[in-house]
Amino acid sequence: MDSSREQAALDAARNAAYWTKSNAEYTDENASTNWALDEICWGIWGIDESELNVLGDVAGLDVVELGCGTAYVSAWLARLGARPTGVDITPAQLDTARRMMAETGTRFPLIEADAGETGLPDASADLVVSEYGASIWADPYRWIPEAARLLRPGGRLVFLRNSTLVILCSGDEEPATERLVHAQFGMHRFEWPEGGVEFHLPHGKWIELLRANGFEIERLVEIQAPADAETHDRYSYVTADWARKWPCEEIWVARKRA
Repeated sequence: MDSSREQAALDAARNAAYWTKSNAEYTDENASTNWALDEICWGIWGIDESELNVLGDVAGLDVVELGCGTAYVSAWLARLGARPTGVDITPAQLDTARRMMAETGTRFPLIEADAGETGLPDASADLVVSEYGASIWADPYRWIPEAARLLRPGGRLVFLRNSTLVILCSGDEEPATERLVHAQFGMHRFEWPEGGVEFHLPHGKWIELLRANGFEIERLVEIQAPADAETHDRYSYVTADWARKWPCEEIWVARKRA
């Protein structure tokens, strides 16, 4: 195994352990609430898809969700007539997804696999989506090429991630500040004290990577916290006041060139 593959395997194992713990602490408990959503709500401020309209009509589409977690996004897509497949590396998260399938009757395939090497067939998807899954927990230099491989010509990639700005302004433990903490040049792999490994790039590198893998960028949605938003207890890395002034999250929409 070469060093890059070995590091990827180590990061995947570390993140699977982190999400096994998180699943026991809160994601399994919250799964029923998330699966019951009438429509997907984007990000920590819960901005409705009907307001942002980044996915459009998904009926009849083959969809792959990379880093699906408890798969509530895939469940929402399935109820709208899509044919989703959820991919995740954490067995505990997938077990929760299967429990929710049994409880709700909404069913679709789940695959335990790395988002950078899913094992799914080439050109098998019309839409690849990642909502805080592969989009921050897998190396983009691995999962973006995999998304391109999975998509048919003309297919779309939609992913939600922390904004580059909030990462640049975030320390290890305190909420995002109004000053830069990290260097932008060279940003890529971040190890946080709580145990996870995240991946974040500056916008220029995202554009280069997407275009190098055959994508045309259609939208970059910078999410603003609503006027009545309150700082989350769980997601306290950023305050609502900060996020009303600067985007802490962003949604990228790209299309694979025909």
